[in-house]
Amino acid sequence: MKIIYIIPRLNPGGVELGVVDYSSRMVKLGHNIVVISNGGELLRQLEANGIKHYTLPVHSKNPLTVLSMIPAVRKILVQEKADILNAESRVPAIIGYYAARSAGVVFITTCHAYYSKKPLSFSKVMGWGKLVIAVSQVIAKHMIDNFNVPFRRIRLVYRGVDVEKFKYREPDESVKHEYTIGIVGRLTPIKGHKYFIRAVSKAVKYVPRIKALIVGDAPPEKEKYKQELESLVNRLGLSRYVEFLGGRSDIPDILARLDLLVMASIVPEGFGRVVVEAFASGVPVVATGVGGVMEIMRDGENGLIVPPEDPQPMGDAIVRLLKDRKFAREIAQRARKDVEERFNLDRLITETLRVYEEALEVKRILIIKISAVGDCVLATPSIRAIRRKYPKAYIALLIGRVESQALKGCPYIDEMIIYDREGRDKGWLRFFELAAEVRRYGFEEVVDLQNSSKSHLFAFLSAAPHRYGYRKGKYWFLLNRTIGEAKGPLAPVDHQFRVLSMMGIEDAPKKLELWPSAADIENVKNMLDAEWVGENQTLIGINPSASPRWATKKWPAENFARLCDLLGEREIRTVLIGGRSEADAKAAADILSLARSKPINLAGRTSLPELAALVKRFKCLVTSDSAPMHMAAAMSTPFVALFGPTDPDRHLPPSGNCAVVKRELGCSPCYKPVCSDIRCMREITVEDVLKAIDGVMSPK
Repeated sequence: MKIIYIIPRLNPGGVELGVVDYSSRMVKLGHNIVVISNGGELLRQLEANGIKHYTLPVHSKNPLTVLSMIPAVRKILVQEKADILNAESRVPAIIGYYAARSAGVVFITTCHAYYSKKPLSFSKVMGWGKLVIAVSQVIAKHMIDNFNVPFRRIRLVYRGVDVEKFKYREPDESVKHEYTIGIVGRLTPIKGHKYFIRAVSKAVKYVPRIKALIVGDAPPEKEKYKQELESLVNRLGLSRYVEFLGGRSDIPDILARLDLLVMASIVPEGFGRVVVEAFASGVPVVATGVGGVMEIMRDGENGLIVPPEDPQPMGDAIVRLLKDRKFAREIAQRARKDVEERFNLDRLITETLRVYEEALEVKRILIIKISAVGDCVLATPSIRAIRRKYPKAYIALLIGRVESQALKGCPYIDEMIIYDREGRDKGWLRFFELAAEVRRYGFEEVVDLQNSSKSHLFAFLSAAPHRYGYRKGKYWFLLNRTIGEAKGPLAPVDHQFRVLSMMGIEDAPKKLELWPSAADIENVKNMLDAEWVGENQTLIGINPSASPRWATKKWPAENFARLCDLLGEREIRTVLIGGRSEADAKAAADILSLARSKPINLAGRTSLPELAALVKRFKCLVTSDSAPMHMAAAMSTPFVALFGPTDPDRHLPPSGNCAVVKRELGCSPCYKPVCSDIRCMREITVEDVLKAIDGVMSPK
């Protein structure tokens, strides 16, 4: 695996030391590692371990520098043929995100800190990774709660240290004449140094011979803070107790000298690497209960936890561990065991590589099909084909609320994202809010099977690098993988498969599918039992309605009534089906008022999955060009389709046994939803339909 890490600098620090440690170990495991940074003290150590480094000013917050670094990093990604780019800090993450996106490289972020929510803090970018590694539960929760990173994209990987680098030395239970305690971390107010110094002033009253080491230096902008600390030491009369060592890279050697480590941070720590390093060295720890530290330490078991910004309990804890060496020894033993089992480098690398492998193997694909039940049923071969092409992918379907019921139980998708366009999501404000929710999924591929203005806009706002669809409609340019319309009419599934061909999907099976549950099948049986339908009774379904806007698709009610009567004379019972709209109810009522045979009326009484189960029970379905026609094809039920204003070559679903009844007129197909004449449907005779029924029920 070719992995590139991008970090600001390589100066000693928890993040930087971690990158050096696990990069070096990964190289030994056979992985190819590259690091991009502005260089620093750890560069020599990195290169000594055979790790290639590119020195670039990726630490700079200057907007012009950031912009110039995007093509520079992209060039490295392409040149190195990278599989993964892992950003470990905010400014490098901005550069890395756009560079990886344009280079087609998987982008991962590792969140080490409790990032600020300020608008200009660049913190949001740490949630833009395909997967987001959080170094503790508190950081994971912070990214979810404050930056809206979906839980599904978070991966918890605790940091770990190379235990072999730290010489384990248990606390000596004998009384010592002098004890050395320390605090390790850069000199900034959030690290709580002033509370540590005040705690030392309290501790020396009970343990007079203490040497307190302050390890770490102040960044240039915090030089005044260092002077304040030195002044505080002098003011408290601690000059002979406290020593400032400055920035050091020999932390294992320093820990080997300590009898106690204090971590005094006043804000949530992402993890607390130095605590784990002390555990590995056999050094007891006193730490403030902030952030990820609470996931490392168990108060009184592997360390002592004290409240932040309070020198008194911190001083008391220092005294307790220095005076009760037996207790200190027990704590150190449990702490070392925790490092060996939970916070070691091998575990960190194993879990990190697992995240990388998942990111490479699991594509995130969004399929858009947001309207028309029949069209959604027609999409099932495409959905199945995408799943077979990408068996490990995370596949979501953006679909309308009503339409989602038709595809309930689909085994080829991981999640349905509901677009309730007539309810909760009505209006443009909610449209853009839903688009923002979709964007947080981090989809890499969007397949637009709807090909409408809204679906094109959804695809674009998803921020997916690859967006597939037809070059049609006024917003088609929002897609970046497009295909032109075919010449001449094309069957509906074939029409969709042309989009899939751009993804390398060819010659996929065209069979439609639906998945009614056992409960749906049982509910239908109970409905039919209530109508005194025997198990061997021949049933023919009658769908007299179509979409409310397509009045031209309807066959006259008197024709349906006569058809029901003629079938009744053959001892065939007919069942009226339809949706729950007033138009569907009226269409069924009109037939009932005219028919002598009294068909069973189940129009409006079934859910869509129940309707699929009911259609499966029919020996044949008579229907206009509408959703039940597609459902019959999906359930392998023979059907007779009555076509008038629309073209069967463009709309007839693939089926092993169906018949089309239509009149060849000069004006048909006209695709007019309203017509004063509707000859195309009126001139279809009952005898024509009856003959077609006989044909599909008794195929040659």
